[in-house]
Amino acid sequence: MAFLNPLVLLGLAAAAIPILIHLFNFRKPRTVDFSSLAFLHELQKSTMRRVRIKQWILLALRTLAIACLVLAFARPTVQSGWATVFGGQVETSTALVLDHSLSMTVRDAQGDLMTQAQELASAVVETSETGDEVFVVGTAATGRPEAFRNPGPALDAIAELEPEAGATTAGSAVGRGFALLEGATNLNREVLIVSDLQASTFLDSARVPVPEGVRVTLLPVGERRHTNVAVTEARVLSRIVEVGQPVEVEATLIAYGTEPLEGYTASLYLNGERVAQATTDLMPNVPATVTFTATPQTRGWLAGEVHTEEDEFEWDNTRHLVLHVPETRRVLLVRGAGQRADLADLALSLGGEQTRFAVTTVPETALAAQNLDGFDVVVLVGPESLASGEQAALTQFVQGGGGLMVFPSERANAADYDALFIALGGGRLGDTVGQLGGVRPVAQFGRVDLEHPLFEGVFDGTSGQARLESPAIAFARPYQPGVGDENTLIALSTGTPFLQELRSGQGTAFVFAVAPDPRWSDFPVRGLFVPLLYRAVYYLAADADTGEALTVRQAGALRVSGGTEGLRLVGPDGTEFAPEQRSVPGGVLLEIDDTVREPGVYDVMQDERLIRRVAFNPDARESDLSTLAPDEARRRLIAATGAEVRLLDAAGGQGLAAAERIAEERTGVELWNVFLMAALLFLLAEMLVAMQWRPEPVAA
Repeated sequence: MAFLNPLVLLGLAAAAIPILIHLFNFRKPRTVDFSSLAFLHELQKSTMRRVRIKQWILLALRTLAIACLVLAFARPTVQSGWATVFGGQVETSTALVLDHSLSMTVRDAQGDLMTQAQELASAVVETSETGDEVFVVGTAATGRPEAFRNPGPALDAIAELEPEAGATTAGSAVGRGFALLEGATNLNREVLIVSDLQASTFLDSARVPVPEGVRVTLLPVGERRHTNVAVTEARVLSRIVEVGQPVEVEATLIAYGTEPLEGYTASLYLNGERVAQATTDLMPNVPATVTFTATPQTRGWLAGEVHTEEDEFEWDNTRHLVLHVPETRRVLLVRGAGQRADLADLALSLGGEQTRFAVTTVPETALAAQNLDGFDVVVLVGPESLASGEQAALTQFVQGGGGLMVFPSERANAADYDALFIALGGGRLGDTVGQLGGVRPVAQFGRVDLEHPLFEGVFDGTSGQARLESPAIAFARPYQPGVGDENTLIALSTGTPFLQELRSGQGTAFVFAVAPDPRWSDFPVRGLFVPLLYRAVYYLAADADTGEALTVRQAGALRVSGGTEGLRLVGPDGTEFAPEQRSVPGGVLLEIDDTVREPGVYDVMQDERLIRRVAFNPDARESDLSTLAPDEARRRLIAATGAEVRLLDAAGGQGLAAAERIAEERTGVELWNVFLMAALLFLLAEMLVAMQWRPEPVAA
């Protein structure tokens, strides 16, 4: 027997009241013997025995009446078929946690797991009675579930659940179920968990405390051996992306299961057209990467997809990505006083329509008045000084994702340059070396990092050995790297950098050791100058977010370079979202919540203008269909909740049997009315006994 109001049992102490009253009334008067009354002693003893019997009967009836009243208010229940003769059904509040993650699309001998889970949940709901309430808690559902007090609406809610990407863990859904039961109307409360026990998404590290008195039952469904090949990641490797130039995309494939796969093929699509294929061998449960080389033929934000071979789990055969081929690169060329910027300007203009550089040239005195957010790259050609405000603006520009190219000046204020470099996390400007306009070279190229993306296609290959022609350098002002500043792309034979890369925040800066002036070196008239300069602009102007992807049903942040507020997110099916947004240096940051449910490429729009695109993909963990053994899942659930968890395996067609067992265990009935009736009978008996009580005659 159990009690739904166990604290009321403290009222059983009231049953002692009749006993206390009886004890106080049981005091004996002082006896005084008279010789003339001695013959009445025997009669008195007989009379007192009858009085005591009646008193004990009344005491028992009163005590039992009070005890039965207390027990009635404590709402005793029993789980016995005989109890239904005496009482009514126990009213129960149930949180039905139903897993509808993507893994529930798996099929076994009994059909797909989602249908099995819905049938089991429906069978449980159909056993509910008047007064019961049911909460249907889906692992991928949003909002607070409604408390259903009739089976019909609850059955409809179960039928409406479909497998969705981005479902939360079963543990998280159980936590929501516990929270709902804390405010439930019935004191008899239970949580039923219907899941396929997918190991990667069953529980996380968070503890889920269970409210007192809530029963937890785990109902696994489905067979537990599945194989699956998934593409879990796709990213753009090339930083320089241009029309007609090869671009590399890398994808990660995993074969979940026990069998290796040889010659497995994956394909890359851009704007719906297959542009590349790659083949690899897959070992069980070991990530393998494939690299695609594609040549974009159009500009703009291109929607990309990596496809694996078709299998029964279609939802992870595609991984979305975005490739950005800029329409134009906006370059601000700042000409220092007395410096030659014409050769740099000419180099950036030689590409014509193909390179699409929009170059704006201003003197150094006009730098402070420029809005740097309107440019992708700023090129400083030897300004003599940089005011503190200009230093701050350039630092903010780079850290916000912009590119900076710095050529030194022989008359440069070293303190101003040093302040800028330090703000970018770098070193300082060094001293001059050689003679301006001299004919004797003082240095040439030494080590070159030809593996850097900047040099792809720039150098010549001879007998498999890559080389980069060196200019004759007569005068230089090399950059002095700081601590940990090791990104030297080209080093001089003296060991100092000719070209140094500084990365700060979202952006990058290049620092040259010579100016684009023939008095410093013959670098501006060498064949290397033009391709190196415009590839440097490509590299610096590259969108750091190209290929960026977010996960459906997970909150994230999306930075939109150069954007303004008032943006909206438009899905592949036309669904629109209005994310929260705030201004950041160089753009706008969109706060994406967990309402994006469908994978695909989404457009960031301002009015009718496309600002950028972003890919949303399912959580890669969902592709691993390996499951926990039921006993192991139960053990983990006990550790996470601190509650005793009952296991009813519903796999292999045992779902309906599990539902029937739950129904049988619910047929415990409340006996409060039995105890209330008993209390009334005891009170009636006490009244009858008291009415039949006649005072004993008093001896004269």
